[in-house]
Amino acid sequence: MPLDHRLSPEHEELRRTVESFAREVVAPKIGDHYERHEFPYDIVRQMGRMGLFGLPFPEEHGGMGGDFLAVCLVLEELARVDSSVAITVEAGVSLGAMPIHRFGTEEQKRRWLPRLCSGEALAAFGLTEPGSGSDAGALSTTAVRDGDEWVINGTKCFITNSGTDITDLILVAAVTGRGDDGSPRISTIVVPTPSPGLTVAAPYSKVGWNASDTRELSFADVRVPAENLLGEEGRGFAQFLSTLDEGRIAIAALATGLAQGCVDESVAYAATRTAFGRPIGKNQAIQFKIADMEARAHTARTAWRDAVSRMLAGEPFKKQAAIAKLHCSDVAVTNAREATQIHGGYGFMNEYPVARMWRDAKILEIGEGTSEVQRMLISRELGVG
Repeated sequence: MPLDHRLSPEHEELRRTVESFAREVVAPKIGDHYERHEFPYDIVRQMGRMGLFGLPFPEEHGGMGGDFLAVCLVLEELARVDSSVAITVEAGVSLGAMPIHRFGTEEQKRRWLPRLCSGEALAAFGLTEPGSGSDAGALSTTAVRDGDEWVINGTKCFITNSGTDITDLILVAAVTGRGDDGSPRISTIVVPTPSPGLTVAAPYSKVGWNASDTRELSFADVRVPAENLLGEEGRGFAQFLSTLDEGRIAIAALATGLAQGCVDESVAYAATRTAFGRPIGKNQAIQFKIADMEARAHTARTAWRDAVSRMLAGEPFKKQAAIAKLHCSDVAVTNAREATQIHGGYGFMNEYPVARMWRDAKILEIGEGTSEVQRMLISRELGVG
């Protein structure tokens, strides 16, 4: 039975609202933020007032009572204009607040979610380490129980939303013990910011996503209350695998938005740029490039909507999430390259949105699981290897 990917009136209204916001509010401002490597606090505040950070969370915890499809629609529409803004929402919702909603106690939810849902505060997901990369289970960060406190030591890298003025929490994946076979027991512990012993490094100098916040974090005997353990001790590995499965769909939606934004910009440019006495859009070579770009964006959208529909239906979706992440990130990179080619020399100028899109696209094949990891996951789901 084919899946129906048509949007409900409520979802379509949300999509249109965010589409207008992205074009009317984000587009005119974000270029300056991007060039200055500056976090767009003004835009984030407006998105908070719109309820975008609280979309999938219950009203009793300050959310909007929506679903994960709503989040993905928001990410696609924001990324059609700018990926820095989109990844700020994605990391804040999928990686920062969602684990608290999924695994936290009622007291933890009531304590932390309202500010996260309102956009007044952000939470970051501290998983990746300098020595682990794609091997997410090879963590060296430790948390040792000392009476009524956890004492945390280690380093995290490439952590989004970890050093803004409104970052309240870091969700830290740490080794809290060893099993009988010597395997690490990984747990998730919530660390407020600031905390004594927590060092937040200066922002990275990045190729893209220059208006988003990404930093290295160091923990030197950071003490937090024992009650800041998120979920059961030793269940952190399962928690972040679940978090990443959902996050891959979100990244796929973001990648689709970037791919569609490349189509939007190329269509507009082809209609106005003239060469040899006529608009370049009259040339079949340009028409075919744009047609292929649109076809890729369409199939990417189908992939992530298939994955999210399975997730919302309570069906297995790990393979579909990996397929969506793999395919949509590839589409984003390809469309960004083609859009830059269509723009010619202007595509290499930062004043044109496609230059940002070209710089932003590559990380989508790396973050939240590389393309190689996605292929590994897909093959495992097929029983290969």
